[in-house]
Amino acid sequence: MPKKIKQPLNTTVFNGELGLKIKWNPKYADNMNERMRYVQSVIDNEVLKHMKPYIPRVTGTLMESATWGTVIGSGKIIQEQPYARYLYYGEIYGPNLPIDDSGKINFTPGANIVEWKSPKQKFATGRPLKYNTAHNPLAGKKWFERMKTDNIDKIRGSAQKALGKAGSVK
Repeated sequence: MPKKIKQPLNTTVFNGELGLKIKWNPKYADNMNERMRYVQSVIDNEVLKHMKPYIPRVTGTLMESATWGTVIGSGKIIQEQPYARYLYYGEIYGPNLPIDDSGKINFTPGANIVEWKSPKQKFATGRPLKYNTAHNPLAGKKWFERMKTDNIDKIRGSAQKALGKAGSVK
């Protein structure tokens, strides 16, 4: 959550015989925090919208998990799928152990491998992932950073527009 604005204290400043009394609207902090929540929600929605074409997609679950896991207005985009981290950083983790049709680990060339299993602790292999770009041609690793580089001006523009409208938020 973005940092909350605190209510400023009323104060009086004297300079010799001259004095200045500053009295803040008692709802100043509440109003400013509401404005900032509105602007942050616009930014979060813009990020989600612009990020979609950059996310690897087969079934769409990873893409949708950003919507499910994110609290709009929090300033944090969360993708809840357990494999999201591996895809995001774009490196194959292993070991991935070949399991044959008898249920045993089998490294024999030509064996009938029916599935791959991984132990709880996996390690970076140094091999890059290859992304399927059939659905999303921009799909690849570190999709948030790449999206931000390509769309920062659009996101800033939406935030500026929202900031102008935020004055009317009650």
